[in-house]
Amino acid sequence: QVQLVESGGGLVQPGGSLRLSCAASGSAFVCNNMGWYRQAPGKQREFVTVISRGGVTTYADSVKGRFTISRDNAKNTVYLQMNSLKPEDTAAYYCTANCLVGDKGQAYWGQGTQVTVSS
Repeated sequence: QVQLVESGGGLVQPGGSLRLSCAASGSAFVCNNMGWYRQAPGKQREFVTVISRGGVTTYADSVKGRFTISRDNAKNTVYLQMNSLKPEDTAAYYCTANCLVGDKGQAYWGQGTQVTVSS
């Protein structure tokens, strides 16, 4: 089993920056793709970004040029650097990872961390 724990959310002003972290923990596992989704009240959960174990990244159009995803495989941690934040970025951000435990692979989700962009 793998657990994902997010941190770094909070309240920031428009134009500000925030860095989210997501640490995976467990026993004898490896995570392939790791990424971030977000969900605002009354809206569907949407894809934000994903990074492969080899460092290949994909971004939603809404965050391209502003957000940067990275990972530290030795620490089993994925990061999301968010710059030039807009009120529209306000949402609960969820970390997700596709991980292998032995021969079993499945998707894991964190509990979410709230990001609020407001003056």
